[in-house]
Amino acid sequence: MEQRLSLITLVVDDIATTRRFLTDGLGWTAHGPSNDEVAFFPLNGMVLGLYARPKLEEELGHPAPAGVHGHSCSIAWNGRSQADVDEMFEKAHAAGAKVIKPPHGTHWGGYSCYLEMPGGHMLELAFNPFWTIAEDGSVRLD
Repeated sequence: MEQRLSLITLVVDDIATTRRFLTDGLGWTAHGPSNDEVAFFPLNGMVLGLYARPKLEEELGHPAPAGVHGHSCSIAWNGRSQADVDEMFEKAHAAGAKVIKPPHGTHWGGYSCYLEMPGGHMLELAFNPFWTIAEDGSVRLD
């Protein structure tokens, strides 16, 4: 298997609310075939998907695994500066994300915060001084 991912899917109870958080709140654009059961957000070379819990459970034939709302997984957005993190923290919070931990200096030399997005998943906003964020948003691990 090639070392890459194509799609990360977040299972949510309410697609519309989570989609609104990403589109209206953070300014992202959903891809055309998005609907009340699934939504797709193209990212630099991969896709973030939202999938309605009832549809996943129908597909699986049983309840979705526990831990989906227990923050067993998080998604992260990296900014180019601490100011980027602060700006996006305010924007995400104003759009309805719940603060888990406000922006702070980290033990590894960066700057980070954690929020709970509508849908129950954790979103980290971070500045890592050891990574380069290219003009197109792609990340280079220095």
